[in-house]
Amino acid sequence: MVAIPFAVQPRRAMHQTDDRLATLAASVRACRICLDRPLKAPLPHQPRPVLRPSATAKILIAGQAPGTKVHLSGVPFTDPSGDRLRSWLGIGPEIFYDDARVAILPMGFCFPGQDAKGSDLPPRPECAPAWRASLLELMPQIELVVAIGLYAQRWHLGSEFRDLTSSVADWRRIWADPRRPRVLPLPHPSWRNTGWLKRHPWFEADVLPVLRNEVAQLLQD
Repeated sequence: MVAIPFAVQPRRAMHQTDDRLATLAASVRACRICLDRPLKAPLPHQPRPVLRPSATAKILIAGQAPGTKVHLSGVPFTDPSGDRLRSWLGIGPEIFYDDARVAILPMGFCFPGQDAKGSDLPPRPECAPAWRASLLELMPQIELVVAIGLYAQRWHLGSEFRDLTSSVADWRRIWADPRRPRVLPLPHPSWRNTGWLKRHPWFEADVLPVLRNEVAQLLQD
């Protein structure tokens, strides 16, 4: 049997996918495994999973985990990191927050808390193994994964991941890989990485034009 491309599936099939994805997303938003069945110390506050899955978007933002501001707002990237990320993508909030065009799935759905120095902790280890593969399975139309930070790159690049700088520096080979969806590794847009950006000017000069062009093309298509 020849598979029907997602973009031209009959309306009923698309609705079935939407329903399944909506049901799964509702389960994720009700998730409490980091409190009820934690793999390490429980989450230090009540869970508030933040995600924006989509059955139509071709672009997936694979981030790290919500920060303090996102934990309060419930909306991803409502902080200076989001401003920088949208600048990197070449789009404004009206497109970025249109989940018909852009999906957002962080590696950890809840704000993980902070360490003694006030830095955000890594994404909760329970999230991705419990939910990520199932969510992505219901989003086969994704054509571009913007893998932000080492946790997203480790998941989406698998055995090819070495470390963040090496992965981002190897973006041309990764971009040329015939795998689908394509993956483009990026550093986190946090202000904490401003020094990294200054030490690696090739990122803004070489990677961002390719990213913006691909985003514009996918949005146009």
